[in-house]
Amino acid sequence: MLEGIGLISLAIWVPILAGVLILATGGDRNADGQRTLALVGSVLGFLVTIPLWTGFDNATSAMQFTELAGWVPQFNIHYRLGVDGISMPFILLNSFTTILVVLAGWDVIKDKVAQYMAAFLIQSGLLNGVFSALDGVLFYLFFEAMLIPLYLIIGMWGGPNRVYAAIKFFLYTLLGSLLMLVGLVYLFFQSGGSFEILAWHKLPLTMTAQILLFVAFFFAFAVKVPMWPVHTWLPDAHVEAPTGGSVVLAAITLKVGAYGFLRFILPIVPDAAHELTWLIVTLSLVAVVYIGLVALVQSDMKKLIAYSSIAHMGFVTLGFFLFNPLGIEGGLIQMISHGFVSAAMFLCVGVMYDRVHSRQIADYGGVVNTMPRFAAFFMLFAMANAGLPATSGFVGEFMVVLGAVQVNFWWAFLAATTLIFGAAYTLWMYKRVVFGPVANPHVAKLTDINSREFIVLFLLAVCVLGMGVYPLPFTEVMHASVNNLLEHVAHSKLAY
Repeated sequence: MLEGIGLISLAIWVPILAGVLILATGGDRNADGQRTLALVGSVLGFLVTIPLWTGFDNATSAMQFTELAGWVPQFNIHYRLGVDGISMPFILLNSFTTILVVLAGWDVIKDKVAQYMAAFLIQSGLLNGVFSALDGVLFYLFFEAMLIPLYLIIGMWGGPNRVYAAIKFFLYTLLGSLLMLVGLVYLFFQSGGSFEILAWHKLPLTMTAQILLFVAFFFAFAVKVPMWPVHTWLPDAHVEAPTGGSVVLAAITLKVGAYGFLRFILPIVPDAAHELTWLIVTLSLVAVVYIGLVALVQSDMKKLIAYSSIAHMGFVTLGFFLFNPLGIEGGLIQMISHGFVSAAMFLCVGVMYDRVHSRQIADYGGVVNTMPRFAAFFMLFAMANAGLPATSGFVGEFMVVLGAVQVNFWWAFLAATTLIFGAAYTLWMYKRVVFGPVANPHVAKLTDINSREFIVLFLLAVCVLGMGVYPLPFTEVMHASVNNLLEHVAHSKLAY
C-alpha cells in the first residue's frame, strides 16, 4: 500500500493552496487566467486522489494511507488522517465534482471570478478533510470550516433572497454542530484524554451515556443530511444558490451528515443506535413518502430537485439502520449515485436558467425542439433520478429495499413507494419542460448546449450509466469496512 507519503494531505491541501493562489491573482482583469488556474487546480486535486483508489486494499477494513503528526500535543490533539472503504469513494466523488463546478461556472460567472473559483477549491479541500480526519478536533474543524465557502457562494452569487438563505443555512448547520462539540469533549475525558476517533469506538459506555451522545451527534448530522423535520433550510439554499453551489451542496455536502452516522453514531454508541432504530426509520420513511408528495406539487424546478434530494437521502439513513450489509452498502451506493444524479439535474436546470433566467416549469415547454442534445441528456438524468434499472439511481435503492425486506416487509413497502413518487414528480416535470410544441418565444430562441456544457453532462452520463450497469467497483471497496462495522455493532450490544 502507498502509506505514509501524504496522499490524503495532497488531496486536502492541493485544492486549498490552488484556491489561495487564485485569490492572490487580483481582480477580474485577469478572469481568464483565474478560470484556467482553477481548472488546473481542480484537475490536480482529482489526480492526487486516484492513487487512493488504485492502491486501495479491498481485503482489509483497517484505515489505509494513514498519516500522523503532532499538532497540539498538550491536549493530545493530532493531525491524524486515514481512509477506509466507507470514506475513500467520497474523496474521489468530491474532487471529481469540483472539476465539474469549475467548468459549469466558466462563462456564467462574470463578477468576482477569483473569489468564486477559490471558494469551490477551498471547500473541496475542506470536505476531503472531513472524510479523512481521524482526530475528533480535526474532524470538527473541517466539519465547521466547510460551511464558510458555501455560505459565501450562496450569499454572494445567489438569487434575490440569497442573504436570507445563506444565513438560514449557516445557522441551522452551525447550531446543530454545537451539541456534537459537547459530545466530543465528553468522549475525550471518557477515553482518558484522547481525541482519536477509532479509540472511541472501543469505549465501554453506559446506555444513558450512549443515548445522550446519540442525541448530540444526531442533531449535528441530521441537519446536514437533512432529515425531516430539520430539512427546511435546504430548499431555500438550493433555490437561491448559483448552479455550482447547488451542485456541491447536493452532491457532496449532504453526504457529510450521512457519513457522520457511520463514523460516529453506529460504532461509538451502537446500543443506543439499536434502541433508537425506530426513530431513525420513522423519520427516514416520512422523508421518503411525505417529501416525495411535497415534490409533486412544486412549480420551481430547483425546489423540486431539492425535495427529491431529501427523499433520496431518507433512503440512505433507512439503509444504515437496517443493520445488514445490503442496507448499509445500498445506502453508500445511493449516496454516490445521488452525487452524480443530483449534480446532473442541477446542472441541467442551470443550462436552461442561463438562457431563459427562469426556473419555473410553466415558463418552458417544447425544449426538445430547440435543444435536442440537451433534452437527451436531461432524459437520462431524469430517468436515473426516478430509479430506472441500468442507471446508478436504481442500484442503491434496490439494495436498500432488499435489505429492508429482511428486517420488516412494511418498511420495504413504504420505501419502495419512492420508485413511484420519484417517477411521478421527475417525469412530470420533464414532460412539461421538454415535450410538446414550443411554448413561448423564449423557448423558440434557445440554443443547444455548447462544447463545455456537453463535456460536463457527458462525463456525468458516463458515471450514471457505468455505475448502473457495473456497480461492482463501487461495492467491492466497501465490503470489508461495512462487515467490520456490522460485526462491531453486533458484538458490543449491552444486555438490556
